[in-house]
Amino acid sequence: MASNRELITLLILILAIMAWSWIDAASRQIWWAEAVPVVLAIPLLWATSKRFPLTQLSYYLAFVHAAILLVGAHYTYSHVPLGFWLQDLFDFTRNNYDRIGHIAQGFIPAIIAREIFIRHRVVSDSAWRPFLVTCFCLAFSAFYELIEWWSVIYAGDGSIEFLGTQGDIWDAQWDMFLALLGAIVSQLCFCRLHDRQLAQVSDATAAFSKARN
Repeated sequence: MASNRELITLLILILAIMAWSWIDAASRQIWWAEAVPVVLAIPLLWATSKRFPLTQLSYYLAFVHAAILLVGAHYTYSHVPLGFWLQDLFDFTRNNYDRIGHIAQGFIPAIIAREIFIRHRVVSDSAWRPFLVTCFCLAFSAFYELIEWWSVIYAGDGSIEFLGTQGDIWDAQWDMFLALLGAIVSQLCFCRLHDRQLAQVSDATAAFSKARN
């Protein structure tokens, strides 16, 4: 599990990225729309770090996801320099930074959802767990697409930069597919490492509870 020093370091780094992201952001309105998950997640993760500490892997992945969101919030997703560099390198027809964000939208929540499912014994059958974690990530991605749809209804053309579709009529489908792909790959790549870290967290939590009693 992550040490207090690691958590404080990650917190300082993400707050620094957030400050950079806010300063001279392309649009304050878009910044809030894109960065609000990070703004909400930081105090939540910090408040639960003692009562329900996550694995080191989950905290580090959450940090990466937050950084991706904050970079997109600063430039707006369709104008992130990394996306233009990839566009030139691979001859893409669009800035694909938002695609990175949607892969992360499945890749990273999959590990956190897996951790909650295991530790709270939401799914006792390990054979069903990968499928249900993947279903959760796909549902989460689909709900995000609903939020984007509602933003169009509310803001009209003012939501174009938030959506970042760049004229792609299949943007929503691509977003959900990439989140699905990210969730599957994440579990395949990290399940063994995650299981080892979960065992460490369980041992540490049990020792802490015994010491308190």
